[in-house]
Amino acid sequence: MNAASTAVPVIAIDGPSASGKGTIAQRVAEALGFHYLDSGALYRLVALAALRSGVALEDETAVSDLAKQLDVRFCVGRILYNNHIVTDDIRSEICGMGASRVALLPGVRQALLLRQQAFRQAPGLVAEGRDMGTVVFPDAMLKVFLTASAEVRAERRYKQLKEKGIDANMRALLRELHERDQRDSARSVAPLQMAVDARELDSTGIGIDEIVRQVLDWYRQNAARVAGSER
Repeated sequence: MNAASTAVPVIAIDGPSASGKGTIAQRVAEALGFHYLDSGALYRLVALAALRSGVALEDETAVSDLAKQLDVRFCVGRILYNNHIVTDDIRSEICGMGASRVALLPGVRQALLLRQQAFRQAPGLVAEGRDMGTVVFPDAMLKVFLTASAEVRAERRYKQLKEKGIDANMRALLRELHERDQRDSARSVAPLQMAVDARELDSTGIGIDEIVRQVLDWYRQNAARVAGSER
C-alpha cells in the first residue's frame, strides 16, 4: 500500500460467523459516509465459483486460480459474478461452509489480499471479516472484535434463513457454528483471533443501535486523538 492509501482511515470489524459484523459494519459505514467491504463475500464467491466449476475445495492451485480471476462487482445491495446476481446464492449454508474451507488455503488468501486492500479509498472504509485488523488492515484506526454466544449466533442465523423461506434446524446450525469457529480459529494462515489493539464488544443482549453508537464513539475518539497528535 502506498502512503496515500494508508492515510485513508479504516475501521476493521472482525468476529466469528453470525456475530452481526455485516449489519453493524454497513450501519457504521452509512453513518460516516465510508465505503464498505464484506470480505466474507469474496470467500463465499470463491467457494461458489469452485462449486459451479466442479473444482474440489481442497485443490489449492485450482481454487487460487479461480480467486485470481474472480469476475465480481459489488453494486448497491447486489453482488454480481460473471454478470449474474448471486447475492442470495452466496448466503446459502453450502457457500458459507465452503468459504470457511477455501479460507484455509494460503494461495487463496494471498490472491484476495490485494483485492481487499484496494477497497481502501477516501473518505474511509469499514471492513468486516475475520482477519481485517490482524492481516489485511493492521494499521486500521479502529479495530473491533465483535462476538456473541454460539446460541445467540445460531438463533440469528436461524431467523435469517427462515425469513428467506429456507428450512433450517437449530441443532444443526449450532453444531455447524461450533465446527466453523474451530476451523477458523485453528487454521495456520490468518486465523480468527482478536488483534492485540482491538476493542472487544459482546453483542449478546445488546441492540443494533447501541452497538453502532459504541463503534462510532470509539472511532471518533480515536480520530480526535490522531488529529491532536498531528498538530
